[in-house]
Amino acid sequence: MELLTKALEERFVQVGRQEDLGEKAVVIAKFFTPDGQWTWYATEYDPETREFFGLVDGFETELGYFSLGELESARGPLGLAIERDLHWKEKTVEEVQAALREGTHP
Repeated sequence: MELLTKALEERFVQVGRQEDLGEKAVVIAKFFTPDGQWTWYATEYDPETREFFGLVDGFETELGYFSLGELESARGPLGLAIERDLHWKEKTVEEVQAALREGTHP
């Protein structure tokens, strides 16, 4: 599966930097391990460094940077590759965090 399509990359460019928005930043893409419990919610992407910024839900839930290369090469516990949620509808970081606190999957 292609994690970052040209259309998705263009959407990141269109939205631009969101650091001043805090929890109101829009999550543009969701990546997940189908055989694990890690999920990455990307709000920004830098094509020069191939790095995303966003919310990472793993051992802890925190904001941070993660790279496209790492997502492409990583495997879950059963050896499955990370996937992009093809049905993702953009939400704010605040909405994602609320869903995670409630125990639902945004």
